[in-house]
Amino acid sequence: MKLIVGLGNPGPLYAGSRHNIGFSVIKALAKEYKVSLKKELRSAALSGRCKIDGFGVILAMPLTFMNRSGLAVSSLLKKYKIEFENLLVICDDLDLELGRQKIKLRGSSAGHKGIQSIIDSLSNDEFARLRVGIGRPDSQRVDITEFVLSGFSKREVKEKDRMVEEACKCSLAWIGEGAIKAMNIFNKKISVKTKKE
Repeated sequence: MKLIVGLGNPGPLYAGSRHNIGFSVIKALAKEYKVSLKKELRSAALSGRCKIDGFGVILAMPLTFMNRSGLAVSSLLKKYKIEFENLLVICDDLDLELGRQKIKLRGSSAGHKGIQSIIDSLSNDEFARLRVGIGRPDSQRVDITEFVLSGFSKREVKEKDRMVEEACKCSLAWIGEGAIKAMNIFNKKISVKTKKE
């Protein structure tokens, strides 16, 4: 059994924000594979099961806020007896330009509070994470917290949809072909072409 968790903040206030790109990927995968995401007993997340390339897969979105994501992830791992190597966490990344994505197999949180919460809860950083680039604001005067909690601009929406699609493909490669193959395919620089308004 494999577990894919998309990170974000629950509730309509944060829907569609940059910080919730992990939720967007899980929703897209759930739609593609006709998975109904529901609250289950003994888990602090919405989750649903399906078969992909012959593997049992659980798709999940934490019901906790970002900085408590570890509670949801640890509860899912325990409930379904899933090993760390079968966990993929999808999150936003300020340090990757919009549209770029990168899989890492282990390591620090790089300042991402959701990833740090998972590392703290598991007492382990040996799990794969798919970082999806949301870029940084053009001006240093823009508050970073406000930026990550904001939505995508009109000129960015098409690129956002494309990168969600690419993140879905990357997740499928991780499931069917393994993390190393997925890294070789998707850990590359992607040119972003967006027109200014």
